[in-house]
Amino acid sequence: MRKAFIKHVKRFPWLTNVTLYGCLFAGGDFVHQSFSRNEEMDWRHTRNVAVVAFSFHGNFNFFWMRVLERRFPGNSVRMVVRKLFLDQTTAAPLATSVFYTGVSFLEGKEDIFQDWREKFLNTYKTGLMFWPFMQFLNFSLVPLYMRTTFTGCCAFVWATFLCFSRQSGDGTATAALAWMFTPKQGTTTEPEAEKPGPKLDQTGPKLDTEGPKQDSPSPKEETRTPTVKQDDQA
Repeated sequence: MRKAFIKHVKRFPWLTNVTLYGCLFAGGDFVHQSFSRNEEMDWRHTRNVAVVAFSFHGNFNFFWMRVLERRFPGNSVRMVVRKLFLDQTTAAPLATSVFYTGVSFLEGKEDIFQDWREKFLNTYKTGLMFWPFMQFLNFSLVPLYMRTTFTGCCAFVWATFLCFSRQSGDGTATAALAWMFTPKQGTTTEPEAEKPGPKLDQTGPKLDTEGPKQDSPSPKEETRTPTVKQDDQA
């Protein structure tokens, strides 16, 4: 299975890498909606995320990896650091910007830059806590023909964060962690209207804990003391 997959990637590198990248990226939106426990899946939003991922992110990443490798060949520490620096200062902000503006454009928003203005900076800062480590492994250990697929696997997690940040977050990791570990409430239902009818007294019988009460003597009754007659002594 593994050999067949590698053979297929080598034979069709562009098609395989871009397809896997797009599917994994769109899967991140599916996971986000599943964790959000929405009543219904917003397949339109998933479609928009997939369109952006297939049309830009997958293709851009595929050719970007080859440009970096051609400019800085090899996996020495010096070359890896150069590729990593250029990737995080050029590709990362561009990819984040295209996601926010691209999805907003497909949704038909009047101001497609609104989400970008509000959340880009926080999102980019959060990405610096995730992508440098992933791309360091990518440039150091993964062969060139598999790098876009590896990036897609990492993008699966990243897309979940992006979709959350765009819909209900602010681009920070703090908001994402709070969303993940806060118990999600189920769907709330409207309380049923109280139907007219006889009301039952749900209060149970009251128990008398003081014990039986003894009747106190009436004030009118007189206490009589018996008199004992003693016989006269003879």
